[in-house]
Amino acid sequence: MNNAKQDKIEAAVFRRLLEHLDKHTDVQNIDLMITADFCRNCLSKWYVTAAQEQDESISYDDARELVYGMPYADWKTKYQTPATPEQEIAFEARRGRKP
Repeated sequence: MNNAKQDKIEAAVFRRLLEHLDKHTDVQNIDLMITADFCRNCLSKWYVTAAQEQDESISYDDARELVYGMPYADWKTKYQTPATPEQEIAFEARRGRKP
């Protein structure tokens, strides 16, 4: 497989991941962090970094809008729920900190 084809496939996979996350807004970022050690915000940061590596510039807020499919503040209002005590304990344990 050549690099151009691989890039197209990887881009399609990334778009599919974003679509999947859009369909599962019930999965909170803290759940993703506990389970997989990354979240939608991480994807946004990675997007900014990848753009910089290609001599492109995108703000973190703009990258978050691409990842969330809407402004982050809107997504938070519409979908984000407060972390439960159990989620906070699991998150701290994942990070190697005592709760």
